[in-house]
Amino acid sequence: MPSEHIDGDKIPRTAHRAPESVGRSMIGEDIALTLKIVVAGGIGAGKTTLVGSVSEIRPLYSEESLSEGGRCQDGTGGVERKATTTVAMDFGRITIHSGLTLHLFGTPGQDRFRFLWDELCEGALAAIVLADTRRLGDCFTAVDYFERGRIPFVVAVNRFPGAPDHTEHDVARALDLDRGTPVVLCDARDLASGKEVLIRTVEYAARMHTARLLASVG
Repeated sequence: MPSEHIDGDKIPRTAHRAPESVGRSMIGEDIALTLKIVVAGGIGAGKTTLVGSVSEIRPLYSEESLSEGGRCQDGTGGVERKATTTVAMDFGRITIHSGLTLHLFGTPGQDRFRFLWDELCEGALAAIVLADTRRLGDCFTAVDYFERGRIPFVVAVNRFPGAPDHTEHDVARALDLDRGTPVVLCDARDLASGKEVLIRTVEYAARMHTARLLASVG
């Protein structure tokens, strides 16, 4: 799929909407919602690939060639063949069903661009943490960030050829996830697989936000 570099004027400011009302108003009328999902994870985990594979529009990328200095600074062990890297963000859009559209914001994976995360995550309904089992430790920063920010997230294990084959339970235990945090296996290159991850993420976020709302009034 062709791509474009990012023009800030093209990126919509996606508002956070209560997930329990997705697709319907309080009086039963159909409504259109646009929700924001952040895609995070370590360098080379497949964030740009996931956004591009599911986006129904031409995705916006901010990729630049990965220099030798950048390889040393970012640490690319296990992903030595990676030639480019995200330096700001990726953006894509997908319509899950009539009335529900997701705006996808991919974060850069390098620690030196972590200062961008607060703005990228503002107003997000939920997040996806893409995991590469060859570099599971790269996920800790994203997991800690979303847990501290109380942003519901799903860990999606991108199944790279030749990567260690771990179960969802193994990954959850290795990342010390809170009980109930979903872990799903996926292929970031595949539209159906990526869409399933997004659906699981929206469903989990809806349950979490609803539970928090009920607890606040209970």
